[in-house]
Amino acid sequence: MSEFIAPAKPIIGEEERAAVDRVMRSGMVAQGPEVAAFETEFAEHFVPGRPAVAVNSGTAGLHLGLLATGVGPGDEIIVPSFTFAATGNSVALTGATPVFVDIEPATFTLDPEAVAAAITPKTKGILPVHLYGHPARMRELEKLAAEKSVALYEDAAQAHGASLDGRPVGSFGEFAMFSLYPTKNMTSGEGGMVTTATAEIARRVKLLRNQGMERQYENEVVGFNARMTDIHAAIGRVQLTKVDAWTRTRQRNAAFLDAHLRGVTVPPVAEGAVHVYHQYTIRVPEDRDGFVRALKEEHQVGAGVYYPIPNHRLQSLAPYAAGLDLPETERAAREVLSLPVHPSLSADDLERIVTAVNTVVGAGA
Repeated sequence: MSEFIAPAKPIIGEEERAAVDRVMRSGMVAQGPEVAAFETEFAEHFVPGRPAVAVNSGTAGLHLGLLATGVGPGDEIIVPSFTFAATGNSVALTGATPVFVDIEPATFTLDPEAVAAAITPKTKGILPVHLYGHPARMRELEKLAAEKSVALYEDAAQAHGASLDGRPVGSFGEFAMFSLYPTKNMTSGEGGMVTTATAEIARRVKLLRNQGMERQYENEVVGFNARMTDIHAAIGRVQLTKVDAWTRTRQRNAAFLDAHLRGVTVPPVAEGAVHVYHQYTIRVPEDRDGFVRALKEEHQVGAGVYYPIPNHRLQSLAPYAAGLDLPETERAAREVLSLPVHPSLSADDLERIVTAVNTVVGAGA
């Protein structure tokens, strides 16, 4: 039997192991010089000219970014329902209300017309998600935010290195969050990074991540323990030296799949956009779940469904979503299927993925 092709695969090499060992031997394992260096290097690499603040998870990054920009009870934040639950959860954790709106079908990102229709006097900001590594429609959303005098934020959890019209994601909003979870395009083992439009927002995020302190025992605000360790930062610093090559491999793998898959809708790329393919997501209009089973059981090809339950139908977030009709979100939840695209795939793996998908399509699974 052929070896199983995993849908995602973290890449941890000897360099990362050596970096962890170096930190362990130093005796400085909590937040320290490695974190500070990682913040500087990450900002320079992905969003030059903007400060970056390391935290212990992407969810913490969203939560603290929202708090640092003044989001709280009584505010409304417009978000997509078609995303991981952390987006809506982070808004709810501030005491604000997540307002779920529909996506546009091509890129699975916020539909600007739906956003415009959802703005009320309580709207504090708009939080698009650069889903699967494709930038959201930031031209329209940036213009809309300016016209309506509301803030713009970014969930860039899956979009390290993506860009639109030459501008990197993370450079549009008052803050942006990048996840460093093991299956993302780069990892620190666990963690997140917040890039900010101003030094003052960055300072507030730093206060919030460290019990409200900038100097020890001088607590200025009520804060959290959301610090990143030097161990995790050391891993992230090594991964920064590799992520560009991995992204190019993801893009080559995606181009191969685009050229050879039949009978499914492959992911389009908007004009001016650079897609970094955290996921390679196709649409299967009929019996998507049967398609997933056939790929795994008959062909040993793994696939993921991101996301089968939209946020507005999750039990935890349903109180914010009474009576919503989000047809494109519901259709995507029924049809999407993410194929392996990660940098560990071999040429033989790619051929097997194509053969498997085309065979299942031909069988009408």
